[in-house]
Amino acid sequence: MTEPTTHTLEVPGAVLHYDVRQVEASGAPTLLMIGSPMDASGFTALARYFEDRTVVTYDPRGISRSKRTDGAVESTPDLHADDLHRLIGALGGGPVDVFASSGGAVNALALVARHPEQVRTLVAHEPPAAQVLPDRDAMLAVIADMRRTYEREGFGAGMAKFIAVTSLRGEISADFADRPGPGPAAFGLPAEDDGSRDDPLLAQNLISCTHYEHDFEALRAASTRVVIGVGAESEGEMAHRAGEAVADRLGVKPVTFPSHHGGFLDDTFGMAGDPEGFAATLRQALSE
Repeated sequence: MTEPTTHTLEVPGAVLHYDVRQVEASGAPTLLMIGSPMDASGFTALARYFEDRTVVTYDPRGISRSKRTDGAVESTPDLHADDLHRLIGALGGGPVDVFASSGGAVNALALVARHPEQVRTLVAHEPPAAQVLPDRDAMLAVIADMRRTYEREGFGAGMAKFIAVTSLRGEISADFADRPGPGPAAFGLPAEDDGSRDDPLLAQNLISCTHYEHDFEALRAASTRVVIGVGAESEGEMAHRAGEAVADRLGVKPVTFPSHHGGFLDDTFGMAGDPEGFAATLRQALSE
């Protein structure tokens, strides 16, 4: 596997760190792999299956090595999209291919709506776009409750609610946010509040990502070919249902990828998927 070289890019309010696995002889566009709040390390397993083309991964602002300089806590998809626009510019301007996971898929859709000329093909895997769900109001209320729980009780309590909701299959009831949530111990999470309130997911990206309203008119008109991916094992879960709803709004059929929401991961993160099978499906999606 090509060893990555690390670079930095100053953007308004942050210094981004990104890694380039350079392949000189490839005729294929650069493949940019992005997540949120997942950093570059989450794509190590998947990148191994694309040694025939240059692969770029990065840490979004406020996450891992990409430190903020503006003193702010929350990030928005539009802010992430501007960072990606500048990153692609630093890579030569594109067009690049993009594989985007979860919150990264939300950010990549925001990028394509603004700068379609920079992206040839976007494969957006399970964007948690709550605004397009049939149970939108109930889901938005539950997500807001997760944030309040985090602010009131800390990481363990907030994350317990996040796991419970994102693993739930099917639509949620209107009174779901009013029900008592599971305790942190149910998921092996810390019950003690350490006082911090800067978690990359619960503080920085949770509300702005899930509540984001996509510009579907711009996306349908974009020159970018947009592919929406969903997991074979995540049917009924919030991000899978949102992916299907986004695909429907775009007038495309979602592509089913092996495994679950993190199907491209190996066992490094404790939720191993099928990175080899995932890579084969991604390669096909990028080449069609």
